[in-house]
Amino acid sequence: MTQSSTVRATSHIIEIPDGRLYYEVRGQGPLVALVGAPMDATSFAPLADLLACDHTVLTTDPRGINRSPLDDPGQDSTPPLRAVDLSRLLTHLDAGPATILGSSGGAVTALALAQSHPEQVRTVIAHEPPLIVLLADRERLHATTEDIIATYLAGDVVGAWAKFMAQATIIIPEGALETMFGGDRDPRHVADERRWFAHELRATTRWQPDLDVLRATPIDIMVGIGEDSTGQLCDRTSRALATALGLEPTPFPGDHTGFAEDPDRFAARLRDVLHER
Repeated sequence: MTQSSTVRATSHIIEIPDGRLYYEVRGQGPLVALVGAPMDATSFAPLADLLACDHTVLTTDPRGINRSPLDDPGQDSTPPLRAVDLSRLLTHLDAGPATILGSSGGAVTALALAQSHPEQVRTVIAHEPPLIVLLADRERLHATTEDIIATYLAGDVVGAWAKFMAQATIIIPEGALETMFGGDRDPRHVADERRWFAHELRATTRWQPDLDVLRATPIDIMVGIGEDSTGQLCDRTSRALATALGLEPTPFPGDHTGFAEDPDRFAARLRDVLHER
């Protein structure tokens, strides 16, 4: 049975050349970094609490999101830039090499770090990276992504999310998008959402991993897929990555956001996976 930690998170900020990075640390033991993009530290807090009883757990707000402001808010957030940020945090903590669970855009960040700073990483669990570039129909999907971004920037927020969910093959109940993304909303959430559409989505989905480097790396790489993600876009991209690396996908509870929707089951599965390795 997974036990929740009573250890409180400590919050910190470090200066980087083009802004600041907010991060949190919990617990004590082997270092596990929980990495998202655009998901911030808050999104991983329940999972981090569960892991902190026997791990040092790092969570962070990625560049330009929430409490990690940039000097130039119009700068694009690319996987290599986010990997440099994560490398800085790992160096600052001096507690590695780390196990990194990256989810969605954070999985792409983790893969970029594995390529650029393998000495800082023991294990990468790339959970549902949206690497559209690996798919045979990537040109069609890239065009759809451009349309999604243009729709959002034109002011049709609900329409952009509807197109995004359709591309992701995620079925949303009728009227749910209007409830979630229409009307009055938290200004911070809106700012982070806009940054993701305008400055992060394109660079993340178009990032080309160096498959030869990842095949040859001494890092233990796993590709995680949600058990409930079958048929979704990130199920396809994850399987394409696993095939390209000669790996069998590793199943995790839930779907694309299983780590947040059912952190207890997700933490138990993560512990089993790490123990097996």
